[in-house]
Amino acid sequence: MSPRILVTGGSGFVGGHVLAALRELSGAGEDREEGAGTAPCRLRLLLRTPASPPPGTAPTADIVRGDLADPGSLRGVCDGVDVVLHCASHIGDDARRTESVNDHGTRALVEEATRSGVGRVVYVSTAAVYGRGPFTAAHPADLPIAPVSATSRARAAAERHVLDAGGVVLRPHLVLGTGDRWVVPGLAGLLGALSAGLRDCTARHSVVDVRALGRAVVAAGLSDRDLAGTHHVNHPEPVDCSDLLDTVADRLGLRLPDPPLSLDEARSRLTGRPRALHHLGMLAVDHWFADDGFWAGVGVDPGVGFAGSVAEHAAWYREYSGG
Repeated sequence: MSPRILVTGGSGFVGGHVLAALRELSGAGEDREEGAGTAPCRLRLLLRTPASPPPGTAPTADIVRGDLADPGSLRGVCDGVDVVLHCASHIGDDARRTESVNDHGTRALVEEATRSGVGRVVYVSTAAVYGRGPFTAAHPADLPIAPVSATSRARAAAERHVLDAGGVVLRPHLVLGTGDRWVVPGLAGLLGALSAGLRDCTARHSVVDVRALGRAVVAAGLSDRDLAGTHHVNHPEPVDCSDLLDTVADRLGLRLPDPPLSLDEARSRLTGRPRALHHLGMLAVDHWFADDGFWAGVGVDPGVGFAGSVAEHAAWYREYSGG
């Protein structure tokens, strides 16, 4: 019988692309001929507002109400489920809600999964649980957990619940693509603050296209391999800082009136702007998280590199920024 998959966070950035990957796998994409393909899974969506399912949700999806901030509402949501793809998380300044959703909510969900006999739980976490770099060609086993923000601490706690239950934790770093309101917009904002790019900044950063990440999450859930533990899920080739900024400026058509700056010149120009200085400081050191063979192991293509991803999503980014 086809596996039943529960997806949390289907209305979010990563979760939406996980649903797209499941539609693609089921042969329900718009580019497929009618009747082509088979339905390899049965889908259940956990939503706080079942009356508002994510766009493109299959009409045959089983939609159940549940709120990670209300553990009692999760009772029974995993009954009959084989795989849980946990993509939901709260990111914001409300530390109490962040802990409630990411930490306590994940614990309650995992407890339900265990009670219901779910075969595998996959949690989409973040490399931010390691804290600040530098991290150079680092593997999961090499790095201690040292989160510095309330969100990262809560997500690290969520990881522990999943790992203690024998689940799978995926840690991407910079995730870009349609729906990204943080990575490329943040780089564009930094370029705007500087009015210039950076020269000779060779710090390397791991990135992943959200479409590839969505496929990776689905593959991790359905793989016959024993994947228990943590995995870095980024494109195998890191991108250096100067190339990150130059690519964003080029692909989005940003006008930078000044010539490229050195790091010291950039820091001086951002004096009095602590948020921009923080972003610059993160970019100035390696955040390169090495692939542990995950992509090959689950048979998923990691997608195009950073430049290709930005180019393919450029229209969405321009529309989002009002350009």
